[in-house]
Amino acid sequence: MNYECLICQVKALQKRMDKYEIAEEKRNKIVSQAISTIAGIDLDKSFSPEITSNILREMEKESDVKDPYGAEKKESNHALLARYNEFRNKVEESEDKFDTALRYAIAGNIIDFGPTHHFDVDGTIERVFQTTFAVDDSEALKTEIKKAKSILYLGDNCGEIVMDKLFLETIGHPNVVFAVRDQPILNDATLKEAREVGLHKVATLITNGDNTPSTLLHRVSKEFLEIYRSADLIISKGMGNFEGLMDENDRRLFYLMMIKCPVIGQKVGAEKGDFVVKRSKS
Repeated sequence: MNYECLICQVKALQKRMDKYEIAEEKRNKIVSQAISTIAGIDLDKSFSPEITSNILREMEKESDVKDPYGAEKKESNHALLARYNEFRNKVEESEDKFDTALRYAIAGNIIDFGPTHHFDVDGTIERVFQTTFAVDDSEALKTEIKKAKSILYLGDNCGEIVMDKLFLETIGHPNVVFAVRDQPILNDATLKEAREVGLHKVATLITNGDNTPSTLLHRVSKEFLEIYRSADLIISKGMGNFEGLMDENDRRLFYLMMIKCPVIGQKVGAEKGDFVVKRSKS
Protein backbone atom coordinates (compact mmCIF):
# COMPACT_ATOMS: atom_id res chain seq x y z
CA MET A 1 0.00 0.00 0.00
CA ASN A 2 1.14 3.56 -0.75
CA TYR A 3 1.19 6.52 1.68
CA GLU A 4 -1.27 8.30 -0.63
CA CYS A 5 -3.86 5.66 0.28
CA LEU A 6 -3.68 6.82 3.90
CA ILE A 7 -4.21 10.43 2.85
CA CYS A 8 -7.33 9.35 0.93
CA GLN A 9 -8.59 7.54 4.03
CA VAL A 10 -8.31 10.73 6.09
CA LYS A 11 -9.98 12.84 3.39
CA ALA A 12 -12.91 10.42 3.23
CA LEU A 13 -13.71 10.56 6.96
CA GLN A 14 -16.01 13.60 6.76
CA LYS A 15 -18.16 12.20 3.95
CA ARG A 16 -18.38 8.79 5.56
CA MET A 17 -19.48 10.21 8.91
CA ASP A 18 -22.16 12.15 7.06
CA LYS A 19 -23.36 8.96 5.36
CA TYR A 20 -23.58 7.17 8.70
CA GLU A 21 -25.30 10.21 10.22
CA ILE A 22 -22.82 10.30 13.09
CA ALA A 23 -23.86 12.72 15.83
CA GLU A 24 -21.68 15.82 16.04
CA GLU A 25 -20.65 15.09 19.63
CA LYS A 26 -19.20 11.72 18.58
CA ARG A 27 -17.18 12.92 15.60
CA ASN A 28 -14.08 14.17 17.41
CA LYS A 29 -13.62 10.79 19.07
CA ILE A 30 -14.19 8.83 15.85
CA VAL A 31 -11.79 10.97 13.83
CA SER A 32 -9.16 10.83 16.55
CA GLN A 33 -9.38 7.04 16.75
CA ALA A 34 -9.35 6.64 12.97
CA ILE A 35 -6.32 8.88 12.48
CA SER A 36 -4.51 7.13 15.33
CA THR A 37 -5.19 3.78 13.65
CA ILE A 38 -4.09 5.10 10.26
CA ALA A 39 -0.89 6.55 11.72
CA GLY A 40 0.15 3.16 13.09
CA ILE A 41 -0.35 1.22 9.85
CA ASP A 42 2.52 -0.73 8.33
CA LEU A 43 2.29 0.19 4.65
CA ASP A 44 4.10 -2.98 3.61
CA LYS A 45 1.66 -5.29 5.39
CA SER A 46 -1.71 -3.57 4.96
CA PHE A 47 -4.50 -3.36 2.40
CA SER A 48 -6.39 -0.12 1.81
CA PRO A 49 -9.81 -1.86 1.49
CA GLU A 50 -9.24 -3.57 4.85
CA ILE A 51 -8.55 -0.21 6.48
CA THR A 52 -11.73 1.16 4.91
CA SER A 53 -13.72 -1.77 6.28
CA ASN A 54 -12.31 -1.39 9.79
CA ILE A 55 -13.03 2.35 9.89
CA LEU A 56 -16.58 1.93 8.59
CA ARG A 57 -17.35 -0.81 11.13
CA GLU A 58 -16.32 1.53 13.93
CA MET A 59 -18.67 4.17 12.52
CA GLU A 60 -21.44 1.60 12.27
CA LYS A 61 -21.17 1.00 16.03
CA GLU A 62 -22.02 4.66 16.60
CA SER A 63 -24.85 4.77 14.09
CA ASP A 64 -28.33 3.39 13.47
CA VAL A 65 -27.64 3.43 9.72
CA LYS A 66 -26.70 -0.08 8.56
CA ASP A 67 -26.67 0.43 4.79
CA PRO A 68 -25.71 4.08 4.22
CA TYR A 69 -25.43 3.69 0.46
CA GLY A 70 -28.68 1.75 0.14
CA ALA A 71 -30.43 4.49 -1.85
CA GLU A 72 -27.49 4.90 -4.23
CA LYS A 73 -27.26 1.15 -4.78
CA LYS A 74 -30.95 0.88 -5.60
CA GLU A 75 -30.84 3.91 -7.88
CA SER A 76 -27.78 2.63 -9.75
CA ASN A 77 -29.29 -0.79 -10.37
CA HIS A 78 -32.62 0.62 -11.49
CA ALA A 79 -30.98 3.16 -13.82
CA LEU A 80 -28.86 0.55 -15.59
CA LEU A 81 -31.62 -2.08 -15.69
CA ALA A 82 -33.88 0.46 -17.39
CA ARG A 83 -31.35 0.56 -20.23
CA TYR A 84 -30.51 -3.13 -20.28
CA ASN A 85 -32.35 -3.87 -23.52
CA GLU A 86 -30.60 -0.91 -25.16
CA PHE A 87 -27.19 -2.27 -24.17
CA ARG A 88 -28.10 -5.84 -25.12
CA ASN A 89 -29.32 -4.74 -28.55
CA LYS A 90 -26.02 -2.97 -29.19
CA VAL A 91 -24.16 -6.14 -28.23
CA GLU A 92 -26.33 -8.25 -30.54
CA GLU A 93 -25.88 -5.80 -33.43
CA SER A 94 -22.12 -5.54 -33.02
CA GLU A 95 -19.57 -7.40 -35.13
CA ASP A 96 -17.71 -8.58 -32.03
CA LYS A 97 -20.23 -9.38 -29.31
CA PHE A 98 -17.56 -10.42 -26.82
CA ASP A 99 -15.61 -7.18 -27.15
CA THR A 100 -18.73 -5.02 -26.95
CA ALA A 101 -20.09 -6.75 -23.84
CA LEU A 102 -16.63 -6.66 -22.25
CA ARG A 103 -16.39 -2.92 -22.83
CA TYR A 104 -19.81 -2.36 -21.26
CA ALA A 105 -18.73 -4.41 -18.23
CA ILE A 106 -15.57 -2.36 -17.76
CA ALA A 107 -17.38 0.95 -18.31
CA GLY A 108 -19.75 -0.04 -15.51
CA ASN A 109 -16.82 0.13 -13.11
CA ILE A 110 -17.16 3.95 -13.11
CA ILE A 111 -20.18 3.59 -10.77
CA ASP A 112 -18.39 3.93 -7.45
CA PHE A 113 -19.72 6.03 -4.58
CA GLY A 114 -16.68 5.29 -2.43
CA PRO A 115 -14.32 7.97 -3.77
CA THR A 116 -16.93 10.37 -5.20
CA HIS A 117 -20.59 10.95 -6.02
CA HIS A 118 -19.65 12.62 -9.31
CA PHE A 119 -19.14 10.34 -12.27
CA ASP A 120 -20.36 10.32 -15.85
CA VAL A 121 -21.81 6.95 -16.83
CA ASP A 122 -22.85 7.97 -20.35
CA GLY A 123 -19.55 9.71 -21.00
CA THR A 124 -17.64 6.67 -19.78
CA ILE A 125 -19.67 4.32 -21.98
CA GLU A 126 -19.05 6.56 -24.98
CA ARG A 127 -15.33 6.78 -24.24
CA VAL A 128 -14.82 3.04 -23.72
CA PHE A 129 -15.85 2.45 -27.33
CA GLN A 130 -13.58 5.19 -28.66
CA THR A 131 -10.34 4.15 -26.96
CA THR A 132 -8.12 1.12 -26.81
CA PHE A 133 -7.49 -0.69 -23.54
CA ALA A 134 -4.34 0.64 -21.87
CA VAL A 135 -3.53 -2.96 -20.93
CA ASP A 136 -5.22 -5.42 -23.24
CA ASP A 137 -5.24 -9.12 -22.44
CA SER A 138 -8.78 -9.49 -23.77
CA GLU A 139 -7.90 -12.10 -26.38
CA ALA A 140 -6.26 -14.24 -23.71
CA LEU A 141 -9.38 -13.79 -21.58
CA LYS A 142 -11.61 -14.90 -24.45
CA THR A 143 -9.44 -17.97 -24.99
CA GLU A 144 -9.45 -18.90 -21.31
CA ILE A 145 -13.22 -18.51 -21.05
CA LYS A 146 -13.64 -21.05 -23.84
CA LYS A 147 -11.23 -23.47 -22.16
CA ALA A 148 -12.50 -23.08 -18.58
CA LYS A 149 -14.83 -25.64 -17.07
CA SER A 150 -15.54 -23.31 -14.14
CA ILE A 151 -15.37 -19.53 -13.77
CA LEU A 152 -15.36 -17.48 -10.58
CA TYR A 153 -16.46 -13.88 -11.18
CA LEU A 154 -15.65 -11.41 -8.40
CA GLY A 155 -18.31 -8.70 -8.39
CA ASP A 156 -17.86 -5.11 -7.32
CA ASN A 157 -20.41 -2.30 -7.26
CA CYS A 158 -24.14 -1.96 -7.76
CA GLY A 159 -25.12 -0.63 -11.16
CA GLU A 160 -21.90 -2.14 -12.45
CA ILE A 161 -23.31 -5.61 -11.78
CA VAL A 162 -25.99 -4.97 -14.40
CA MET A 163 -23.20 -4.71 -16.97
CA ASP A 164 -21.60 -7.84 -15.51
CA LYS A 165 -24.87 -9.65 -16.10
CA LEU A 166 -24.83 -8.52 -19.73
CA PHE A 167 -21.28 -9.79 -20.16
CA LEU A 168 -22.08 -13.16 -18.58
CA GLU A 169 -25.24 -13.48 -20.66
CA THR A 170 -23.15 -12.79 -23.75
CA ILE A 171 -20.43 -15.37 -23.08
CA GLY A 172 -23.07 -17.93 -22.07
CA HIS A 173 -20.76 -20.05 -19.94
CA PRO A 174 -22.65 -22.87 -18.16
CA ASN A 175 -20.66 -22.85 -14.92
CA VAL A 176 -20.10 -19.37 -13.47
CA VAL A 177 -20.06 -18.53 -9.77
CA PHE A 178 -20.59 -14.84 -9.03
CA ALA A 179 -19.26 -13.62 -5.67
CA VAL A 180 -20.46 -10.54 -3.78
CA ARG A 181 -19.82 -8.98 -0.35
CA ASP A 182 -21.27 -10.67 2.69
CA GLN A 183 -22.63 -7.45 4.24
CA PRO A 184 -23.39 -3.91 3.02
CA ILE A 185 -20.29 -1.74 2.64
CA LEU A 186 -20.09 1.39 0.49
CA ASN A 187 -22.04 0.71 -2.73
CA ASP A 188 -20.66 -2.80 -3.19
CA ALA A 189 -23.16 -5.45 -4.21
CA THR A 190 -24.53 -8.04 -1.79
CA LEU A 191 -26.74 -11.04 -2.52
CA LYS A 192 -29.81 -8.84 -2.23
CA GLU A 193 -28.78 -6.52 -5.05
CA ALA A 194 -27.35 -9.32 -7.19
CA ARG A 195 -30.72 -11.09 -7.12
CA GLU A 196 -32.58 -7.85 -7.81
CA VAL A 197 -30.78 -7.41 -11.14
CA GLY A 198 -31.24 -11.07 -12.10
CA LEU A 199 -27.66 -12.26 -11.82
CA HIS A 200 -28.94 -15.56 -10.45
CA LYS A 201 -30.22 -16.26 -13.98
CA VAL A 202 -26.70 -16.32 -15.45
CA ALA A 203 -24.57 -17.48 -12.51
CA THR A 204 -24.60 -19.19 -9.14
CA LEU A 205 -24.51 -16.51 -6.44
CA ILE A 206 -22.36 -16.68 -3.30
CA THR A 207 -20.84 -14.24 -0.85
CA ASN A 208 -17.13 -14.15 -0.16
CA GLY A 209 -17.91 -14.30 3.56
CA ASP A 210 -16.33 -10.93 4.29
CA ASN A 211 -17.40 -7.30 4.70
CA THR A 212 -14.37 -5.73 3.03
CA PRO A 213 -14.77 -3.85 -0.30
CA SER A 214 -12.26 -6.25 -1.81
CA THR A 215 -11.28 -9.91 -1.95
CA LEU A 216 -8.79 -10.60 0.82
CA LEU A 217 -7.98 -14.29 0.93
CA HIS A 218 -6.98 -14.18 4.61
CA ARG A 219 -10.48 -12.94 5.49
CA VAL A 220 -12.86 -14.80 3.16
CA SER A 221 -15.00 -17.79 4.13
CA LYS A 222 -13.87 -21.39 3.81
CA GLU A 223 -16.63 -22.04 1.25
CA PHE A 224 -15.48 -19.15 -0.92
CA LEU A 225 -11.82 -20.10 -0.62
CA GLU A 226 -12.58 -23.63 -1.81
CA ILE A 227 -14.38 -22.28 -4.87
CA TYR A 228 -11.57 -19.80 -5.48
CA ARG A 229 -8.89 -22.47 -5.36
CA SER A 230 -10.76 -24.88 -7.62
CA ALA A 231 -11.87 -22.40 -10.32
CA ASP A 232 -10.28 -22.72 -13.75
CA LEU A 233 -10.62 -18.98 -14.38
CA ILE A 234 -11.09 -16.00 -12.05
CA ILE A 235 -12.42 -12.68 -13.35
CA SER A 236 -11.87 -9.84 -10.90
CA LYS A 237 -13.84 -6.60 -11.30
CA GLY A 238 -12.71 -3.24 -10.00
CA MET A 239 -9.81 -1.70 -8.13
CA GLY A 240 -10.90 -2.95 -4.72
CA ASN A 241 -10.63 -6.58 -5.77
CA PHE A 242 -7.38 -5.81 -7.58
CA GLU A 243 -5.88 -4.31 -4.42
CA GLY A 244 -6.62 -7.49 -2.52
CA LEU A 245 -5.29 -9.88 -5.16
CA MET A 246 -2.58 -8.01 -7.04
CA ASP A 247 0.24 -9.94 -5.36
CA GLU A 248 -1.23 -13.39 -6.05
CA ASN A 249 0.74 -14.03 -9.28
CA ASP A 250 -1.90 -16.44 -10.53
CA ARG A 251 -2.40 -16.89 -14.27
CA ARG A 252 -6.04 -17.80 -13.69
CA LEU A 253 -6.69 -14.18 -12.65
CA PHE A 254 -7.89 -11.50 -15.05
CA TYR A 255 -8.53 -7.96 -13.78
CA LEU A 256 -11.22 -5.84 -15.47
CA MET A 257 -11.32 -2.24 -14.30
CA MET A 258 -11.19 1.46 -14.93
CA ILE A 259 -8.21 3.16 -13.30
CA LYS A 260 -9.51 5.68 -10.75
CA CYS A 261 -6.32 6.64 -8.95
CA PRO A 262 -2.69 7.13 -10.00
CA VAL A 263 -1.36 4.74 -7.34
CA ILE A 264 -3.17 1.78 -8.89
CA GLY A 265 -2.34 3.10 -12.34
CA GLN A 266 1.37 2.87 -11.56
CA LYS A 267 1.01 -0.72 -10.41
CA VAL A 268 -0.93 -1.70 -13.53
CA GLY A 269 1.03 0.34 -16.05
CA ALA A 270 -1.80 2.72 -16.96
CA GLU A 271 -3.05 6.24 -16.31
CA LYS A 272 -6.05 7.47 -14.33
CA GLY A 273 -9.14 7.09 -16.49
CA ASP A 274 -7.71 4.22 -18.54
CA PHE A 275 -9.56 0.96 -19.16
CA VAL A 276 -7.73 -2.25 -18.39
CA VAL A 277 -8.00 -5.99 -19.09
CA LYS A 278 -4.96 -7.38 -17.32
CA ARG A 279 -3.87 -10.96 -16.75
CA SER A 280 -1.97 -11.72 -13.59
CA LYS A 281 1.62 -12.77 -14.07
CA SER A 282 2.88 -16.12 -12.82
